[in-house]
Formats: sequence, structure tokens, C-alpha cells
Amino acid sequence: MNSLLPLLGDGAEYGVKLSYLVQEKQLGLAHAVGVTREFVGDEPFCVYLGDNIFQDPMESLLRDFPTGNADCEIALIEVPDPSRFGVAEVENGKIKQLVEKPKEPKSNLAIAGVYLFRSSIFESIGRITPSGRGELEITDAIQDLVTSGKTVRPYTLKGWWIDAGKPDSIIQANQLVLSELPYSPKHEIGSVVQGNSDVSSRVLIGENSQIIDSVIRGPVIIGKNVTIRNSFVGPYTSIGDNVTIENSEIDASIVMTNCQIRSIPGRIDSSLIADNSMVISAVHVPAAHRLILAENSFVQL
Repeated sequence: MNSLLPLLGDGAEYGVKLSYLVQEKQLGLAHAVGVTREFVGDEPFCVYLGDNIFQDPMESLLRDFPTGNADCEIALIEVPDPSRFGVAEVENGKIKQLVEKPKEPKSNLAIAGVYLFRSSIFESIGRITPSGRGELEITDAIQDLVTSGKTVRPYTLKGWWIDAGKPDSIIQANQLVLSELPYSPKHEIGSVVQGNSDVSSRVLIGENSQIIDSVIRGPVIIGKNVTIRNSFVGPYTSIGDNVTIENSEIDASIVMTNCQIRSIPGRIDSSLIADNSMVISAVHVPAAHRLILAENSFVQL
């Protein structure tokens, strides 16, 4: 648990208090939910799978559940290929059955990774057995609620949904999120934007960051303590804190914290560069590069 705190913090920065519970063994999502039983008590609660990103804020779902009569509500999304997902069969506004990756799906409503529960889910978790892959499946626990006569309701998501578990989908999610960045005026030359720079509208710049002799074309988000010098940053790029970009071009990419990108030939495009990575070049040869880098990477081109 303590190892998570430096990464995620205690929530004070966001005006909330965060607590962490650790699933010591990977025995399935239902097992992970079961780990929270003592912490949750009799309170209604939400399970949100962290690699799912939604356009829909789900406000009505989250606000109405505590005072409703359902034991569980599940976020669903209409998909063209439901056989790839867990699928919910709905009848008269209630979940009738959950089927994992059916060969002949009876609906196009895929389970999207947001669940609202009451404490009755813990009893259902206690009744299920491991699946063929040796895990306690949350779909089995929810099906047990249905079989036990509990009310399980669907909520159909509006807008886009990304299961951002792979580099390509993370980059796509980044573009979708930035596409909704609200209008902000063009940045003028001053203490933040310096020299021969041109920073368009829809560019958010964090504290103590500087744009020097560079061109930034929004939508772009730039974190704190970032220096961009003699470079081009194109649309749909997110840059984390404490990053330096010099003599380089990058667009449609994600650069995480504490990275350095220096003197790269050609343009970095549609790339994912994780924390503490360094990308440098000693020569200038026109080229295009696409990079998927894990933490603490070092690339010399």
C-alpha cells in the first residue's frame, strides 16, 4: 500500500481523502471487490475499472443509485461486435442474464467496466466458485444476484467509450479527451511564452512552464515545470510535469513526467513515452518515429 502513495498521493491536492486497499493475490475482479468488504461496510459503492474512459459523466447513475431500489447497476455500451465482450441481456428494464463472450449474443450491450453495488454483492461473491481461468468473476457474482431475485438494472452509456489497456487505445483516448478541451484564447508573448513563439488557442500550460522560440498547436495540455525550446508541439499532445523538449517535433502523443526529448530528427508521432524516459539524437537525419516506451527508457537515435 505504501508504495502507491508516492505515485497517487493522499488526495489532498484534489480536496478528497484517498485510502488504498491492496489485493495481495490476483484472484479475479470479484475477489478484489471482496477485499473491500470491511472498508465498505453497508454503504453503497462504485467499482470503476481504471483502464476504461468514458465521454458520458454518468451523473444520473451515480446520484440516483443510493436512494434507488436496485442492488446493482451496470454501465453498458452498444457495440457492433458484442461477441468480444461480456454481454448483458435486458428484459423489462432489468438485467436478465450476463454472458461472457457469447458466440451468438442476444443483445449488443457490452459490459463497460462501471458497477454500482450494495453490500448484498459480498454474499454473492461468497457463493461463487472460480471460473475456468481460476478467478472469481464479477459477472458470476452479479448473475448470482439476478438468480437470487435481486434487482440488477442497466445503464446505457452515451457517447464514446475506450478500453484503454493498450498503447494504441491510450493514444486514441488521449485524442478524444483533448478534442473536448474548451476554448481558451491564444497565448501572447510574455513570461510564459517567450522569444519567437506562436502558441495557439486551446493550449493549457501549467505553472512554471516556459515556451521558448517554439510553436504549439492546440488542443494541447502541458504540465508544470516544462521547458519547450526551439520545438514544435502539434495537436492532440499531452505533456506531463518536469519535461524538457528541445530542438524536436512531436504531435498526437503522450509524454509522461520527468522526460527529456532533445534534437530528434524528423517528427515523433502517435507515441507513448512513459516516466523518466530520455530520447536524444546526436545526428539530424529527416525521418519519422513512433515510440512506445516504458518507464526509465533511454533511446538514442
